[in-house]
Amino acid sequence: MKYSRTAFKIGSVSALGLLTLTLAESCQNQSNTKARKQQKKQPNIIVIMADDIGYSDIGCFGSEIKTPNLDRLASNGIRFTQFYNTARSSPSRASLLTGLYPHQSAMGHLATRPLYEEPGYLDDLSKSSVTIAELLKESGYSTYMTGKWHLYGMNNATSVEELAADKSNWPQQRGFDHFFGNLSGSCSYWDPYTLVSANTFIPPGEGFYYTNAISDTTVKYIREHPSGKPFFIYVAYYAAHWPLHAPESEIEKYKGMYDIGWDSLRVLRYNRQMELGVINDKNKLTDRPETIIAWEDEPMKEWQARRMETYAAMIDIMDQGIGRIIKALEEKGELDNTIILYMQDNGGCSEPVLTNKLAEPLTEAQKMLKPFPYDQVLPARKPEYTREGNFIRSGRGVMAGPADSWVAYGEDWANVSNTPFRLYKSFVHEGGIKTPLIAYWPAGIKSKGTINNEVGHLIDIMPTCLEIAGVKYPEEFNGAKIKPLEGLSLVPAFTNKKLDREFLFWEHEGNRAIRIDNWKLVSRVKTPMEFTPEDENAWELYDLDKDPSETVNLAGKYPEKVKNMSARWEEEAIRIQAKPWPWNK
Repeated sequence: MKYSRTAFKIGSVSALGLLTLTLAESCQNQSNTKARKQQKKQPNIIVIMADDIGYSDIGCFGSEIKTPNLDRLASNGIRFTQFYNTARSSPSRASLLTGLYPHQSAMGHLATRPLYEEPGYLDDLSKSSVTIAELLKESGYSTYMTGKWHLYGMNNATSVEELAADKSNWPQQRGFDHFFGNLSGSCSYWDPYTLVSANTFIPPGEGFYYTNAISDTTVKYIREHPSGKPFFIYVAYYAAHWPLHAPESEIEKYKGMYDIGWDSLRVLRYNRQMELGVINDKNKLTDRPETIIAWEDEPMKEWQARRMETYAAMIDIMDQGIGRIIKALEEKGELDNTIILYMQDNGGCSEPVLTNKLAEPLTEAQKMLKPFPYDQVLPARKPEYTREGNFIRSGRGVMAGPADSWVAYGEDWANVSNTPFRLYKSFVHEGGIKTPLIAYWPAGIKSKGTINNEVGHLIDIMPTCLEIAGVKYPEEFNGAKIKPLEGLSLVPAFTNKKLDREFLFWEHEGNRAIRIDNWKLVSRVKTPMEFTPEDENAWELYDLDKDPSETVNLAGKYPEKVKNMSARWEEEAIRIQAKPWPWNK
């Protein structure tokens, strides 16, 4: 590594006698004391990322879902209202951990899809990028991770035996001292696929629920962490990604809450957001898309309400776990010296996940129990049967929650999650890329309960953590040349200073965007991963200062601005390795 560190060197003791020895010991003691004080001042860092949760889904950003612990962090910290992710799971995780745009770390699409040959789409975290954990570990931090990794190039059809053959991009090989979680992108909460402890696949055992296991393992790491050494913990919750799974007792808390339907709920959330100040009167509540019917015309209201009740319970359970993490920090005496950053990997998810058709009745063969031993590693992402032997059902009418269900909440409720914005996960309109960011740090953030409108992005998390820890970003790591950071430290914004940002860039599956100052140029392809000549010029232009919900397309009014910004997007796409496209071959 090219950067240097300060080291205290004590020379050998000569025959000058006791005075020289005493002076040397005195200097050494002073140096050690100074080093201990400096070490004590190094804050602990906890980065929490939630999965497939929309801008309005937590209490302090307008939700009716109970998130008192996140609300506590917000009321004693800062809420950033113009913070962005990359629109999808693997790319967001890559940007968070490396401070680069996802294509620069070879994570342009997804780690659990067919892998491509283009440099930006190898979809296996690049060795020309370095993770937060790798740098902080080199600088004396203990590093821990719990939850979803999704940065290891694999295919969901690959056996666990094949996956175990190459662990070079597993968490412990990318800087984490300890890891508990899953490698894959989606799984059952009751029985996760690719569940790993350290470097070994493990079965979950009876009574397992993934969100609780992530929280409780994080608590265990905090309690067992040795005193006097700073720690970095990356808590990558799987909640509230599909399938919708939660204990019945938790779902019951929300029974009847969503009987009002998505139209009324969206208005309630919008009004609450206005009261909280996380949006303003320039944010228009976008229209319900034509693809979503009015709630009053919905023929399966009970099933629809159950989907959202389960989704709410999943977020509630995550928040309870965050509460246990906060309590562990308090008991350890580390809360004041710990910065906690909370964010989400993309907007609410509109993917139907087999709910675009009615569920079929169980056949006589499917009714027969086919149990699978609890002490064996799960061989498939979505097995046909649960450990207890029940057939796993999908489709409209299958009630969400138990282990033998596999459904999502769909576009209907995703549109509520992303209030007041439009579009969803995978799209780079505001609904797909806008996330809350909560920054909590008693020792370092003095303005409590404030709202900050500075524009930020996941690429800023790495430089923020490094500045807080007093660590320099290297030119080389482990003998490989490292790409320069793209992000900016958010630390100046903690004291209401402006961030000197030139632009932000997005690309996912052919969807494109660039933001320069308050102007955003954005487009969406008609078919993901099929970029056509018609898509090339399908740009929309928005003035986010006057129209943050993207409701008035100004492309026709300002063609020169469209021309200039689209040229800049092309330039950055080549530099960042978003182009050449890996599809259309």
